[in-house]
Amino acid sequence: MSTPHPDAHSSTPLRLVASKLLPGGQGLAAALLRRAATVELDWDCRQKSRFQAVDSSGRALGVFLPRGTVVRGGDVLVAEDGSLVRVIAAPQPVLVIRPCATHGGPFELTRAAYHLGNRHVPIELQPDHLKIEPDHVLAELLRAMHLEVQDTRAAFEPEGGAYGSHGHGHGHGHLAHEHPRDDPHEHSHDGHEHGHAACTHRHG
Repeated sequence: MSTPHPDAHSSTPLRLVASKLLPGGQGLAAALLRRAATVELDWDCRQKSRFQAVDSSGRALGVFLPRGTVVRGGDVLVAEDGSLVRVIAAPQPVLVIRPCATHGGPFELTRAAYHLGNRHVPIELQPDHLKIEPDHVLAELLRAMHLEVQDTRAAFEPEGGAYGSHGHGHGHGHLAHEHPRDDPHEHSHDGHEHGHAACTHRHG
């Protein structure tokens, strides 16, 4: 969902066009990074090379990056006028997968990553847990493998590589049924609310 720009009805709306990305803000002084405006974007937006958003200063951003570019939290967008906008990975619904304290161990986590990878599911790999996007079929499969699966909200930074830039195809291999992507899921919000990332997608 896009956020209306405050100057949308003005004859000269304030809009930045960014076509350059500095991974991790490399080469920039810490003082510049602290002063830079920010924009919170979820994974769905950050895996697109062309999108629109609104930064923390209320400026509309038109982002045009080379196709296949993936934007990560901590990266810096450079606008045509030299303005810097630091990207924050917005909290979003995710499944956090951990070994069962009673029945499992690190091997089960490796096994889970293997099976998820076979299904081309975007996975964030951490030493003691995995993260994937919500999927009730996969959640049940993982619980059957003696893994703990928790619904929560957190930044999502999946590994790059095997899946394409869109990363939303959930091929379930030998699972017995399909499920719609808009199935309702219940999520724990850890007692606090998060703003939604303002991002609209451009195609072509």
